[in-house]
This record gives sequence, structure tokens and C-alpha cells, in this order.
Amino acid sequence: MRLEQGESVPKLPSGEENPMGQPEPPIVDGENPPKIGEEGLPPTSMDVGELLRPPAHLPQPEAPRGLLTRSKSDGTEEDEKKQSVQISRSVSAAAVAVDVSSIGKYIRERGNSFSAAVVRRISSLKDSSAADFTEIHLPGTKVVVHLKRAGDVDFKGRISFFSRSGCRDCGAVRSFFRDRGLRYTEINIDVYPSREKELIERTGSASVPQIFFNERLLGGLVALNSLRNSGEFDRRLWEMAGKKCPETAPRPPLYGIDDDDDDDGSGKERTDVMVGVVRFLRQRLPIQDRLMKMKIVKNCFSGREMIETIIQHLDCGRKKAVEIGKELARKHFIHHVFRENDFEDGNHFYRFLEHDPTIPKCYNFRDYTNDDEPRPAYLIGQHLTKIMSAILEAYASNDRRHLDYTCIASSEEFRRYVNHIQYLQRVDVFALSTDEKTAFFLNLYNAMVVHAVIRVGHPVGAIDRKAFFNDFQYVVGGYAYSLSTIKNGILRNNRRQPYSLTKPFSAGDKRLEVAIQNVNPLIHFGICDRTQSSPTIRFFSAKGIEAELRYAAREFFHDGGVEVDLEKRTVHLARIIKWYSIDFGQEKEILKWILSYLDATKAGLLTHLLNDGGPINIVYQHYNWSLNT
Repeated sequence: MRLEQGESVPKLPSGEENPMGQPEPPIVDGENPPKIGEEGLPPTSMDVGELLRPPAHLPQPEAPRGLLTRSKSDGTEEDEKKQSVQISRSVSAAAVAVDVSSIGKYIRERGNSFSAAVVRRISSLKDSSAADFTEIHLPGTKVVVHLKRAGDVDFKGRISFFSRSGCRDCGAVRSFFRDRGLRYTEINIDVYPSREKELIERTGSASVPQIFFNERLLGGLVALNSLRNSGEFDRRLWEMAGKKCPETAPRPPLYGIDDDDDDDGSGKERTDVMVGVVRFLRQRLPIQDRLMKMKIVKNCFSGREMIETIIQHLDCGRKKAVEIGKELARKHFIHHVFRENDFEDGNHFYRFLEHDPTIPKCYNFRDYTNDDEPRPAYLIGQHLTKIMSAILEAYASNDRRHLDYTCIASSEEFRRYVNHIQYLQRVDVFALSTDEKTAFFLNLYNAMVVHAVIRVGHPVGAIDRKAFFNDFQYVVGGYAYSLSTIKNGILRNNRRQPYSLTKPFSAGDKRLEVAIQNVNPLIHFGICDRTQSSPTIRFFSAKGIEAELRYAAREFFHDGGVEVDLEKRTVHLARIIKWYSIDFGQEKEILKWILSYLDATKAGLLTHLLNDGGPINIVYQHYNWSLNT
């Protein structure tokens, strides 16, 4: 029977759903359409258990392997029914069986092959540190395995090496470890002098650097290069990585523990011979506020009162007592309230150093004075320079233009620096030569700037900057010195700072005797003001101060301190040259002066401008006040 035009396809009985979501069966050619239950039409609820299949002329679905398979039958009606029931049950469980069994088995097989491939590849590379990553290709999968660098390995062992400040070979070793990402412990024997004895005992020599893997000595820079070139370094490194560091290895410095009695190499600490007298006078003298020159002077005593107390205590004559008073003043235990004289008998008023209202505000003063025997100023300066150099080597960028102030503040080196600056309180800076004073105060200024940033922070505006340079002070040789007084009062021979109307020291100020008489303009290239535009931070030696300052100037101009535009006939100069033009001279003199500090290219361009007789425009560069961090 064929459907004529306008007739509809037969539908399933009302209320019945298409159980498998199959499309409605098409009409098959033939006289008689297939009956319900025969092959070609889906079963209804009246024929439960019949397998749903498409017409014979269409492709037949295949059951997943091992699931919907027909069992052999002899063709009887009973067998067909049993077979239909088995298939129907298989269909109802097919989804679950496929998800749990087949898919699970598939994932396990792929997972096992994946894991095996990864393990084989990593095993073949575990002894090689040449590459940072490798690729593993599986069918339909790309796997990238990032190999750990040596520095990422969780070492149980320890790399340590002994060093000194300013040592080139030590710097090379340090750079090698940093480039490889290796954690290491540095023992700087300039910072920890007592460890030098251990160095000699372990190596038989005081030479540095000396590198240790755990307790095993590798040697110095030559040995390190040899091990690296032969590939032996990596083998020993991996060998050490899994071994726990024994107690016999060089121990790392401990914060606040490794204090030394002889921390500057100048000899054992010696209590000042005058301390006994000073302590007695602090208790017995009538210290009180006095009226002097129509002013209230606090916490003072008269010279006569001190003389009489000394005579009574030491049972000596007046002349001897006066000599003791002068010795106490020379060692900066006491001073005149107005700094008008050293010490005289009579109705002149004096006070102890700690009672001066400006001294407790100094950042190297801790509630009391350092009563140890004053050390030579050059020795204290040398040791401070070694500590600060060690700090720069550990916590500054390679070009020293950027400092990690956070790490510096929490370091053992900085703690030792803060302890050591107490020795400046009563040091004798008047005995220093000109070169020694120049190096001493340049180094002190650069160290104070680092200390100031850590303690009071980075100033933002002009008012804050003025307070930064004027209020942060050290007591040095009994006198308070700010950053401004060191720079403008000592190094620039009491010249006014830019945009200021007053000089740092007034007439009669004792500190004028320390000021360097002949101003050297090169000092401006040795001073670091903690800004992006200031010269690189560095520290100087008294013997080579002139050559080192010249090198600092060449580096400053090479790094952008001067630019020459030949086409526009313009020279761009650093703004510090404008601010301190009184130190450099007139503009045309400045251009001639800087010629000797320029590289060949810039010097040639500037020489051409100077010699052709034409006008030269000088433009001063913008100054970047941002912190050099």
C-alpha cells in the first residue's frame, strides 16, 4: 500500500513515546506495510523487549565490542524472546558499562603510557642542567616538562665561601652563583674579623675567596673555573644537593650573635682611663639649669665646681685638676655650653656630652656616650667603609645604581654598622690629613644617606628634602653633623647650599677647623644623594682619593651626565653642575674642564663646538628625585 498525496504518516498510539529518540519510521515500498513488531518498525509497549533498529535498507548500528552481541539461537519463538530480553537488558546497562568499564580502561591505558613516557624522558635528563625545559610528544598530546634549575632545588646541603670587601675574585664568585640561581652563604672576614682564624685553619691560608660545599673545600676562583669548564661542578653540586649539611661545615653568621671584641682590627676594646673620674663626676657634680647671657642653660656645672670635686676625689692639687679637666674636654666627655673654650677654671659653664640638647637627637647616640678609649679616626673610617662595601656587594645591583633598602635594614652587616658608628662620638677628626678627611667625610656622607633612608624614609617634597638633609645627624668628635653640614660645611669649605642664605657654620665654630680649605669640584661625583639622578654610590680610600674621584667623574659623564647635540649646538649638562656652579666656575670654563672626563666621541663633538667660534647653548637636564631602589 502506498500513501496517496494528502495522507499522513501513521503515528504511534496516543500516550506512547519514542523510546530511543529515533526518528519516525519511513514508509517502505511494498504492497503491505510492515506490521508492528516486524523488522522495520519500532516496537510499542505491546511488544516490550524487541530491539529497536532502523529499516533494513539503512546502515545498521554496531554495538560496542563486548557489549551488545547476539547469542546464537535455533530460530524458535522462545529463543527469539530470550534473545530479545537479553539484548534489552544489555541496552539498559549500556551507558553505565561504557562509562565505567571501557572509558575507564581507556584512560588507564593512556595514563600508563603517558606516565611511562614522562618518566623515561626525565630519567634521561636528570643529570643534565643545560636546558631549562624539554618537550614530550604523545599521540594527540604535547607535554612540556620544565626542569628545575640548580637554584630551584631544595638543597639539604650548603654552599658557603669566605670573602673580603672590594675583592674582584670574590665578586666573580658571587656573580657566578647569582647567575646560576644558587643560594649561598657569604662570610666576609672584613665584617666578621674573628672568622679569619677559622679560614686559616680550614684552608691553611688567609687568601680569599675560598668556596665550600658543605664541609668540603673546593678552592678559589681558579678551582671554580676549572670545575665549571670540565663539568665537574654540576656533578658535585647534584651530589651535595641531597646531603644534609654537617655541623663541621662553616656555619653561617647569626644575627646579633657573632659580635667580636675586636671588630675593627685595631686592638682589644680598652676602657678609657678617664672613665672612673667621669663616672664619679656624673654622680657628684651639682648639675642644674643656670642663667648665662640672659639665657637658661640646662644641665650644666661650672668649671670651678668640677675642679673642686676632682681635688676632693683624687686628693690632688688644683693644677693637676685643671689638667684633668682639659683632658676630659679633649676627649669630648665635656664641653663648654657655647663651645667658646676647651676648659678653664672659674665661673665658666660646661656640661657632659650627653646633656647637650642636640646630641640625643643624633642617630648614632643611644641614651649614653661610648666610654671606650677613642680610636684613630682613620681606623674607624676604614672599618665603616669595609662594612658598607660588603652591604653594597650583597644588596645593590651590579652597577650599584639601585639598592635594596629593605634587605639592608634587616641584614647582619647593617646591624654591625649601626653598632660601630657609636665609636664616632668621641673620635678625633682634627688629626686627619686633607686626603684622609676627604675620604672620611665622603664615605660617612654616603653611609649616612643609606641609614637615613632606612630610619626616616624617602622624602617627597622640597620641605621634606630639606628636613632630610638638615635633621638627620651623627655626633662625630663631640659635634653634631648633618648631611648638609658634611657636604657644604666640610667638603665645600663652609659654602652655602643652593637656594640658601646662610652658611652651615657660623664664625668661631670649632668645626671650621675640620673644613677642607681647597674645594675639589670632583667631590660632587663621589656624593650619592640616594636619588636616580645622583652619582653611583661608592666608597673611597685616602691614598687613592684623587684618582678614584676622577674615575667617578668619568663614569658619571659617560652614563648621561653630559650630552652633545652638534646640529643644534647644544650641550646638555647634569643639573648638579648648575646648582654648584660656584665650585665648577663659569659655563665656558665648565665645558673646557669636563673635556678630560669625556669619552672620545663626546670629547670630539664638544671640542668642535668650542673651537669653531660659534655660540653654544647649555641646557641643564631634569633632576630625578626618585629613590634609587
